[in-house]
Amino acid sequence: MRLALGLPNAAVASALPRRLAILTAARLALFVAALALVGLLYIRAKFGSYTLQVALGTLVLAFVLGGVYATILRIGRGLPLLAGTQLVLDQLTWTVVAFLTGGAASGAVSFYGLSCVIGAALIGFRGAVIAAVAGIASYSTMVWLLEFGLLAPPSDQPLSIYSLSSDEARFYVAVNGLVQLVVAVLAGTLAERLRWTGGELVLANERAERAERMAALGRLAAGLAHEIRNPLGSIAGSAQLLKASRSLSSEDKQLCDIIRREASRLNDLVTDMIDLSRPRPPQILPVDVAVIAREVVELAGTSGRSESDVGVVFEGPPSVHVRADAAQIRQLIWNLVRNAVQASSAGERVRVVVTRHEDDRVELAVVDRGVGIDEAARARIFDAFFTTRSQGTGVGLALVKRIADEHGFPIEVESGAGRGATFRVGLGKVAALSSLQSGA
Repeated sequence: MRLALGLPNAAVASALPRRLAILTAARLALFVAALALVGLLYIRAKFGSYTLQVALGTLVLAFVLGGVYATILRIGRGLPLLAGTQLVLDQLTWTVVAFLTGGAASGAVSFYGLSCVIGAALIGFRGAVIAAVAGIASYSTMVWLLEFGLLAPPSDQPLSIYSLSSDEARFYVAVNGLVQLVVAVLAGTLAERLRWTGGELVLANERAERAERMAALGRLAAGLAHEIRNPLGSIAGSAQLLKASRSLSSEDKQLCDIIRREASRLNDLVTDMIDLSRPRPPQILPVDVAVIAREVVELAGTSGRSESDVGVVFEGPPSVHVRADAAQIRQLIWNLVRNAVQASSAGERVRVVVTRHEDDRVELAVVDRGVGIDEAARARIFDAFFTTRSQGTGVGLALVKRIADEHGFPIEVESGAGRGATFRVGLGKVAALSSLQSGA
């Protein structure tokens, strides 16, 4: 499964089931009130009167459809189609109500606008348009059928209110259509603006929370970096000197290697925390990303787990230039490789692939066949301090995301639980030859 990281859309799909459930219940209540009112208006007539029979039949059908809606909601599939179908059937229902209460001049035509508003609340501008089109079509059909005598008025209603001239019919159809279109456009536009504003608010909250975390991290890193790095340097140097002693056994030398590797790992963590909490603007220059990637692969092959049980290989052209900050791109690749190695099992291989496409786009991919990323974690893998590993810190990938964002490079993650992961970074177009010669 692929996750594209960028500006998130409004979470319409996740909110749709709840909105459908609420509106289904509200719709049934409204139908009961509207159709009960119709029945009460004609309760003096015989129970078998035309109006009362049609009203009760429509009420029964509304309840049946409500049960169908509820069943589909429980299944949870095809909800956008269900929403559109509900809007169309609602407009047909209001047409029946209008037909029973005066035809073209019925006050029930105001319910068409209500369905347009409901459509906008459900699925945005598209929902409002669906409701408006269905309402205009059903109302116009009823008016023209009555005018041409193809639909007989209710037998228990005054025939005078259903008799329309051609001019009157056109007037009612035009006015009703115009009103529905205006309501649909206004409701749909407002719904889209609210959705966008809501998305922007979510992004603003996320940025504020991220900034607060980064500020706290900056204070922590500033206070601890110096105190941690000096002892780490002493520990690593002492372990290296101790390993050179001829009196040590092979087992003791292995312990020295473990000390050196763990000291290096802690030093990398301190570096990541400082870099993440104190970002600097990238210095954009033409850089050879293929050369940088090969150097990172060589470095990864002599450090950490990749020194022993996980292979790291480079695949790509000998040279390809892009415009980026060389140090930050090196850091981005290094953190992606380190993450892939940590996710891999012994004997597996991590691939670092640089690709130059036919349209001169350059792409970096880091591929592993490790444990993968499950669905619940995919949306948060680039959050600072979020990790799925017991010994992880959640800093490396957050730094990758920050560097990519500052360069304007999109990131895509393809993964699934137990199927490994592929991180793809778009590095833009190949740097022009003139910019390489000028150094601009």
